[in-house]
Amino acid sequence: MRCPFCQHTESRVLESRSAEAGQSVRRRRECIHCKRRFTTYERIEFVPVAVIKRDGRRESFDRSKLLRGIVRACEKTGIDAAQLESLVDEIEAYLQQQVIREVTSNEIGELVLSHLQELSEVAYIRFASVYRKFRGIRDFVETLNHLERQAARTRESEATRAGDSREVERPSLESEDRGASLRPSSESISLMSQT
Repeated sequence: MRCPFCQHTESRVLESRSAEAGQSVRRRRECIHCKRRFTTYERIEFVPVAVIKRDGRRESFDRSKLLRGIVRACEKTGIDAAQLESLVDEIEAYLQQQVIREVTSNEIGELVLSHLQELSEVAYIRFASVYRKFRGIRDFVETLNHLERQAARTRESEATRAGDSREVERPSLESEDRGASLRPSSESISLMSQT
């Protein structure tokens, strides 16, 4: 492995560990010549996936380009780098599992949006505004309304599932009577106010 500082070709491995959810091996190395340290990643070589752009051009899927776009959308949202790496890992794994080795940029954009919707609505809006080429406020409003409708549907389905899984508890008459006996009477309230 060539040293990025002095270009010497010999280095020694100081530490190796699994990275990217087991998709790669991270190695910490030290150059034999200049003694500086650097990190390398070893990944399985996948069959390249071609991305069909909107104008019809084809280019190889670029993981780092996808990650940069997602990082830009998620700036100042509190989502940590590990979550974003994991998101890109999932998308890349999904693309590698497909039989067809070509995918449109629209399909990748929709995959990203489906993941971002669960992580952060702000990141979702930011990414959608670039990917879908928003032209004005109406595009933002329509997207916000779409998110709100989906959130309402999710809440309804969760409420329905919660209602099905447990019976509604109704207090028995006996417990109502017990509750009434625990409440202070008007006589006891007047006695307390006199003291």
